[in-house]
Amino acid sequence: QVQLVESGGGLVTAGASLNLSCAASGRTFTSYAMGWFRQAPGKEREFVAHISRNGGTYYADSVKGRFTISRDNAKNTVYLQMNSLKPEDTAVYYCAARIRSGTYSSGRTYDYWGQGTQVTVSS
Repeated sequence: QVQLVESGGGLVTAGASLNLSCAASGRTFTSYAMGWFRQAPGKEREFVAHISRNGGTYYADSVKGRFTISRDNAKNTVYLQMNSLKPEDTAVYYCAARIRSGTYSSGRTYDYWGQGTQVTVSS
């Protein structure tokens, strides 16, 4: 199994940047595609970004051009660089891992989830 631990969230003002990290346990990090999701209070979980085993990236339209997902396989870590943050980005951000292929934006296709890290953006 894989254990995922997110970090890097915080309270910032609109326009600021944050870099989230997701550290994965084990020695098989390269076997997993990784995703970032977020959930605001009272809202459903939504897809944010995905990075494949080979480094291909995909983004939700709402964050495209502002967020960048990347992975460092040597460190067993996936990152989400968030720029030009907006109050609408306020949510708990979760990283997730999956072995199988599928619809990258669907949380149901991911096997493992982190505990989440809070991102709050004030206006």
